[in-house]
Amino acid sequence: MAKRERVEGRNERAFVSIITINYNQAEITRQFLESAKTLNYPHYEIIVVDNASVQPFEATIDPTLFPTLQIVRSEVNLGFTGGNNLGIQVAKGDYYFIVNNDTELSPTLLDELLKPFMENEQVGVTCPKIRFFDAPQLVQYAGYNPINMFTGQATAIGFKQKDDGQFDQPHPTYFAHGCAMMVSRNVVERVGRFAERFFLYYEELDWSQRIRNAGFLIYYQPSASILHKESVSVGQNSPLRTYYLTRNRILFMRRHCSVFQRLVFFLFFSAFVFPKHVGTYLLSGRLRHAKAFVNGAIWNLTSPSISPV
Repeated sequence: MAKRERVEGRNERAFVSIITINYNQAEITRQFLESAKTLNYPHYEIIVVDNASVQPFEATIDPTLFPTLQIVRSEVNLGFTGGNNLGIQVAKGDYYFIVNNDTELSPTLLDELLKPFMENEQVGVTCPKIRFFDAPQLVQYAGYNPINMFTGQATAIGFKQKDDGQFDQPHPTYFAHGCAMMVSRNVVERVGRFAERFFLYYEELDWSQRIRNAGFLIYYQPSASILHKESVSVGQNSPLRTYYLTRNRILFMRRHCSVFQRLVFFLFFSAFVFPKHVGTYLLSGRLRHAKAFVNGAIWNLTSPSISPV
């Protein structure tokens, strides 16, 4: 009991760094900052990484309206991975809450995300229940199923299912969701930051795998809830999205599979995934998506290194 009391006391005074990225979305980010004003937890800072926006974010707002705000400007687009790593670099928190700017925060969000850390020192990451902003009755994330190490397919628990309370049980899960994840400073010191070679997509799966490999738990905390304006930054039908999803799905498998698993995956991808996707894109006239898919696959042939970063 003494041990738990000591852990709880430490976390009740914990300082949280909220880290988000702005990329040419000043109004979306401003709305995010407004929602942060409702937070009950008092000990936090907000770091907005302005990721080479055409118009600097600092010029679009009155900083005096957001006294906990720090804006960090990058003159080059570092992607999701590099942008968040820059935010972590300057953050002062005991915990880093990495969160998309296209979200709406709830008042008790930080309080609830901190609770699992208080109860179990093995917890390294906590994630809230994520629901869709435009359809809040539908779940986007209630944890992750294990990834199929032969096909590279990963599925979020509860995705697009109506929330009738069936996802209200907290539990360890296989992967965090990059939209909203609280990570302890201890994890970053032990495991490192995001692997920047991912840039966009699969980066949280890679980081989660490394975190679990280091012996930490990733924990789904449904009493914490957040609303997500899905894919405002890139868009669901963007060729850029197709490119990075293809490229990084293969990259993840190269980094984390056994030799046998990689062999099966490459056979599966070559025989089924590649012809199916390219054929579908061509038949539907989406030539840019077909090109993006092919380029994403080819990237892995010309980039042999699978180093941790």
